Amino acid sequence: MNPVTTSYLEASYLAACAMDVTALKPGNVSRYSPGHGMDAELFIQSAQVSAKVIAKPGAVLGKRIYDAVNATMTAVGCNTNLGIVLLCAPILQAVIDYPGERIDRALIKVLHGVGIDETNWVFSAICLANPGGLGESDSNDVKGAATTSLVEVMAVAAGRDLIAQQYANGFRELRSVALPFLAAAVDRYGNEEAAVTDLFLYLLTRYNDSHIRRKHGLKCAMRVSRLAANVYQQYRDAADEDVRHGLLTEMDRLLKQKGINPGTTADFCVAGVLIHRLQKAGDQHHRGYPELSADNKANTGLNTANTLSQQSEEIRYGSY
Repeated sequence: MNPVTTSYLEASYLAACAMDVTALKPGNVSRYSPGHGMDAELFIQSAQVSAKVIAKPGAVLGKRIYDAVNATMTAVGCNTNLGIVLLCAPILQAVIDYPGERIDRALIKVLHGVGIDETNWVFSAICLANPGGLGESDSNDVKGAATTSLVEVMAVAAGRDLIAQQYANGFRELRSVALPFLAAAVDRYGNEEAAVTDLFLYLLTRYNDSHIRRKHGLKCAMRVSRLAANVYQQYRDAADEDVRHGLLTEMDRLLKQKGINPGTTADFCVAGVLIHRLQKAGDQHHRGYPELSADNKANTGLNTANTLSQQSEEIRYGSY
């Protein structure tokens, strides 16, 4: 029996999106500080409206991506989650279409099953979100009509965009780098919020952020990765929690002061949380745990629709 249901997938996606604004990730919008003309409430609203369609049964991947982006743009009027949707939708599609199968194999089947018609839906979603620094391409530009499959389109951009690279290689970096690191960090810290902060710093150190590269150039992305490496070393060495928090908030201030947003790295963290939760669900199901009981959802923090609404009110009235 499939250990997940539509409501479980929706709740897992909401939980991952909630962690996006709960964990302090320098340069990103969070409950700790707004930035780049946005605040945490916009991301919470985006998660709520996109969750209703991104986990919907029966949809093909291209339409799933477009509907989630369209719902977001209609609700908040700006691009808050294109990268999140592009990474999370194939994961959800793989679980829906190939229940019980290994996620790596299921993802490859999903990605290679996306033809030209579906690719056009993805193009439309990207154009609708209109991400900063998108630029133009000589072939298969998203502003025109697709002439080849989605995997082939993404392979062209894989060398300069980490999200495109996931489509081209079956989500290799997410599965083999981000996921095991996150699992180990959760065990090390004992809570998901601290683990996501650690994952963010690690990924930003290891990979030049694609969003920064598009908007500010490769040299800037490389400088930010060096900054992250320096902060991460001090962060891991610090024994005092106040010192660790101070390192993060100062890095956050510096990046936002310069309008620099490591958005792709943040998107990877969201997708990492999602796939980690779904993997745990599958593992526990095989051990006979009642994954979908109401009590179990409450105990594992997956009943997040109410949490998101509560966070929205707290942000609105200044509780943070």
